Amino acid sequence: MKQLAIIGSTASGKSDLALRLADEFNALILSIDSLSIYKEIDIASAKPSKQELGQVEHFGINRLSPNETANVFTFIDEYRRIHAAALENRKNIIIVGGSSFYLKSMIDGLSKIPEYSKLTLETAKEMLNDLDQCYRLLSTIDPESMEKIAPNDRYRIEKLLLIYLESSIPPSKWFAAHPPQPIITECPILNLHIDRERLREKIALRTHTMITMGLIDEVAELERLYGRSPNSMKAIGVIEVLDYLDGKTTKDEMTQLIATHTGQLAKRQQTFNAHQFIVDKSGTADELYTHAKMLLE
Repeated sequence: MKQLAIIGSTASGKSDLALRLADEFNALILSIDSLSIYKEIDIASAKPSKQELGQVEHFGINRLSPNETANVFTFIDEYRRIHAAALENRKNIIIVGGSSFYLKSMIDGLSKIPEYSKLTLETAKEMLNDLDQCYRLLSTIDPESMEKIAPNDRYRIEKLLLIYLESSIPPSKWFAAHPPQPIITECPILNLHIDRERLREKIALRTHTMITMGLIDEVAELERLYGRSPNSMKAIGVIEVLDYLDGKTTKDEMTQLIATHTGQLAKRQQTFNAHQFIVDKSGTADELYTHAKMLLE
């Protein structure tokens, strides 16, 4: 079994390249995308079509309901599933997606966390009703950890609080005793480069296509079923449509905002990828195809 990862900005053509490689080199695809993981969010996520999903087996797509929350452990589970399937069926693995943070976390590794008792979970839930008090408590117990965490970062505060309540030791000492263990190893990373102007054109085209395909109706139905509180309802392409449905913007303004916010996301992704990964090869889709061919043959 061989594997590689394709990174790059949204709308750059990563999924098309992954599908081409997987089809030709007997590979399964793991999508690392924070929106495609959800069922029913098809247009807003720009996930592969039913035909493409049938052409090559995909993991990391349509795994959660929109009212659930994806995190790094969701994608760790998906990687373990695809790894087992690849070994059993003698397939290669291609990892692709815009949420590079999850890929970075799996390559760098995560520290083992304790098994939380029912009492710990109930105590933490009650304490988190006063987030400020939890933040002050943890800052007193473990200033080393808390100096990097904002007072309103509920997710990270909860994570450290659970560790402290279960282990009775400062989280920094817990992590020192349980260093990170990589989840993904021996995985060359290919960075898909695309000209800035060409990327803007592709983002504009994709935005127009999404709206033509029924993005507004999709978001309206998601709101009817799940409301606006789930994390999935705060994604680019969803929040702009909700503002349009509220009468805050016109359809043309909504379209422009989706394209603008997608472009800003692409820029953040490029910055993150440039600073967080050691890249095996960076280039155009054709250049990466040629390089990947050597890796997978």
